[in-house]
Amino acid sequence: MNHSKTQFFLILLVAFQLISVLGISQNKVSSHSVNLKLLVAAREIMIDAGTCALITLDDEGKSRARTMDALIPEDDFTVWFGTNSSSRKVAQIKNDPRVTLYYFDTKTQGYVVIAGIAQLITDSTLKEKYWKEEWEAFYPNKQKDFMLIKVSPQWLEILSPAHGIYNNPVTWQPPVVIFD
Repeated sequence: MNHSKTQFFLILLVAFQLISVLGISQNKVSSHSVNLKLLVAAREIMIDAGTCALITLDDEGKSRARTMDALIPEDDFTVWFGTNSSSRKVAQIKNDPRVTLYYFDTKTQGYVVIAGIAQLITDSTLKEKYWKEEWEAFYPNKQKDFMLIKVSPQWLEILSPAHGIYNNPVTWQPPVVIFD
């Protein structure tokens, strides 16, 4: 090998070592970019789906699902719902706050699953903030019967062919975003 080729390969080797030592890697940059792409697509699916399934665990540990009218997710993907304070889901959340949300967009065949921790909220200021006029018929005694469920996400998974987001072809595991 001539001197200039040897020198080129030495420079290339040193560059790769510096990149790994300094922590400059394409994975770190692309990981953030990938998460951003996943979150943008997830928000779009969640909004377009309109409703979602809220899945709780009953006192025997069995999953219980019901369709919910979710509010638009906040920037950190916190999701809010209104509910009847006497509903089964309230008792189930009191017993075990771990919940799962499932959104499915029929137009694009994309879905989002969020696993999180639910909190029951009775604060009157927050109840007014998140109130929807469409709920009026469901809560004739709004002060007594209406409360909020706040779901703080722990992780999210998404599949969205419309956004070029697919699952692992071997395991079928969709991409996952972990929330801090």
